[in-house]
Amino acid sequence: MDLFSFERIVAWQKAHQFTLLVYKVTQSFPDNEHYGLVSQFRRAAVSIGANIAEGYKKLGKADKLRFLNISEGSLAECENYIVLSRDLGFVGEEDYLLLHNSAEEVGRLLTAYSNGIINNNGIK
Repeated sequence: MDLFSFERIVAWQKAHQFTLLVYKVTQSFPDNEHYGLVSQFRRAAVSIGANIAEGYKKLGKADKLRFLNISEGSLAECENYIVLSRDLGFVGEEDYLLLHNSAEEVGRLLTAYSNGIINNNGIK
């Protein structure tokens, strides 16, 4: 399998895993949330990895960081949906913790990737 270059970025890999988890967990949400919370949650999750990939191809440091910042904003949106899903009773404690821990890991990796670009640590 040929990998796209962005697939080698650990932050993208973890964001992709998070997105797959969001899709899996939201399958069990009530049908009346399909065009509400489920749609918003999935869209925000997809945006994280998509913006990492798009930023990867940008030439300038400022452009790269702008797309990573958009990813961070989408991640924060997902963190809100995780809490909301728990509080509405759509996810149990186990799924809540899986989503929460995965989101935290993605956040740490996005910060590290951004810092690497800022500090010119040979990161594309």
